[in-house]
Amino acid sequence: MYELVEIFESLQGEGRNMGRPCVFIRFAGCNLKCPWCDTDVKKRFSLSLEDLLKEVKGFKAKSVILTGGEPTIQKDMPELVAALRREGYWVAVETNGTQDADWLGFVDYVACSPKMEFDDFYGSGKDSASPLKAADEVRVVASSEKVVDFCKRIREQVAATDYYVSPCDRDGKIDFATAKSVLAQLDGWSLSVQLHKILGFR
Repeated sequence: MYELVEIFESLQGEGRNMGRPCVFIRFAGCNLKCPWCDTDVKKRFSLSLEDLLKEVKGFKAKSVILTGGEPTIQKDMPELVAALRREGYWVAVETNGTQDADWLGFVDYVACSPKMEFDDFYGSGKDSASPLKAADEVRVVASSEKVVDFCKRIREQVAATDYYVSPCDRDGKIDFATAKSVLAQLDGWSLSVQLHKILGFR
């Protein structure tokens, strides 16, 4: 059984695939508790693999984003990814990068969003976990200007094609100023906004 928050169809709102029609499968639970997080990760319902596939097939989009919460802490994800691929779906994962799950190698796209607030998970502390080593894109939230050094180290640790800085959203106020200042101190990074918040779609 998969523990879920919601399943819905919309457009990808950020990163390289911005504007792509997708079915979002939001899994419950996360191994981090970011102070600025505005995502509800409490479990609302559970579905079997068969029922989850039925829900996905009820939408028109042929792209699926596995998000959360944190998808890599969920059980039976290899079976879900394999089933989606057999049905012809393009499959992407949004992860915080604290887990290097084997099944990530079988999806079409990995978006990694490391969190500076939990630096020990990314190799800086004695209790650090083994972080994700590669992704298609990396997005770091500019929660403060201290994130500059974190971004530089993450770029050395996680190989990716694109690296983005995202403005921090606190209680509905988007902090573009800090993101702009951070980008001015980084080479090879771009701005990724949350288009769905700016345009008002889900």
